[in-house]
Amino acid sequence: MESAAPHEPAEKTGQTPADATAALVKDAAPAFDAAPAVDLEREYEEAGIGEVLDALDRELVGLVPVKRRVHEIAALLLVERVRSSLGLSAAPPSLHMSFTGNPGTGKTTVAMRMADVLHRLGYVRKGHVIAVTRDDLVGQYIGHTAPKTKEVLKKAMGGVLFIDEAYYLHRPENEKDYGQEAIEILLQVMENQRDDLVMIMAGYQDRMEKFFSSNPGISSRIAHHIEFPDYTDEELLQIADLTLAEWNYRFDPGARRAFTEYLAIRRTRPHFANARSVRNALDRIRLRQALRLFEARATALSPDDLMTIRETEVRASRLFDDEAAKEDHATDWESIR
Repeated sequence: MESAAPHEPAEKTGQTPADATAALVKDAAPAFDAAPAVDLEREYEEAGIGEVLDALDRELVGLVPVKRRVHEIAALLLVERVRSSLGLSAAPPSLHMSFTGNPGTGKTTVAMRMADVLHRLGYVRKGHVIAVTRDDLVGQYIGHTAPKTKEVLKKAMGGVLFIDEAYYLHRPENEKDYGQEAIEILLQVMENQRDDLVMIMAGYQDRMEKFFSSNPGISSRIAHHIEFPDYTDEELLQIADLTLAEWNYRFDPGARRAFTEYLAIRRTRPHFANARSVRNALDRIRLRQALRLFEARATALSPDDLMTIRETEVRASRLFDDEAAKEDHATDWESIR
């Protein structure tokens, strides 16, 4: 008896649908009996992505789930590159991403490192990051938005376009708003030029969810959603210590205790921005230290004097003054000295 044709209906051949599918898969699979084993460790080292991932671990305190997702994406891209080199073709992985979380949680830093990984693995040509907001994309009059958006996209090609607070592109309450025009152009590029540009959209989680629900075309093109948690007080203090060390400063014991108290209070105030608020506070503390040293300029100063921050310079913040804090409650806390 002659064997059944490959595509003959299962009911005529006695095959179950599962048997027929298995036969097709077997026929389609390439033979690699003589192919050498893949040395993934060597591929990893030659790509140099270990350097990028190590730098990310050094630069960012905490954020364990974020780092884990970055490692997973890097592993996927490395394996896909090796598979492609062996002829195990597959659909190119979707690389557009969403970063959600509060300000100062490292989203821009991770975007830069992700761009580096993509470049080293050959998924983007240049590996640069263009960071923009609504104002960089949306015009103020008819005919202005399209060229403005296309100019940004032209600069970003070959790398990563990082759109911060992307939900501001969509303003349905304003019939004359031109944000939707920018969104439509972005959608076209996300689909048609995804092999030459990766988009990362960032912002507060609740607002991003609303934005995606209002723009399903964008949501369907984003494969990786990464949530950035707030830092703990201990992690913020570690960030402060590392930042001061980078600047060649250090807290004395009293200043470090005072800054620990400062963080606990500052977290409860408006406009708290995690690591960004820490750096802003340290900048103001440096001003106070500089003023103290300037006023004592008649006295010879040692390198230790120039490096050490004292408790008084931390506690001089209005945050420790209850009455002043009440007055400042409705203000921008990043401006409080």
